Amino acid sequence: MAFDKIKANTEEVQDEAQAYFEKSVAYYKLWGFKVAMKSTTMILKFTLILLCFSMVLLFVSVAAALAIGNYFGSYAIGFLSVAGLYLVVTLLLFLVKDKVIEGPILEKFSEIFFND
Repeated sequence: MAFDKIKANTEEVQDEAQAYFEKSVAYYKLWGFKVAMKSTTMILKFTLILLCFSMVLLFVSVAAALAIGNYFGSYAIGFLSVAGLYLVVTLLLFLVKDKVIEGPILEKFSEIFFND
């Protein structure tokens, strides 16, 4: 009789452990899907905003280069001055990239992965 109770209890524990394992796997699959979708939508939104901003920046740059070139009488000077401005901005971004770019991106992805 005692062995039958132990056998029944071990079978019950095995069933409970199997159910727990299956639920844990389902939970982590759902959690992984949620994190992947949040990351994907955030990247997609960022890409669309970047694309629109790039188009605006392109047309503003061409307009500024033409205006500067018209003012100085040489379109080459206008385009070179705009290129020089972009070179200065690029160098400044390179110098502060850790604080300006990597920090906020790491913070946002950490929020997505660890706070949910």
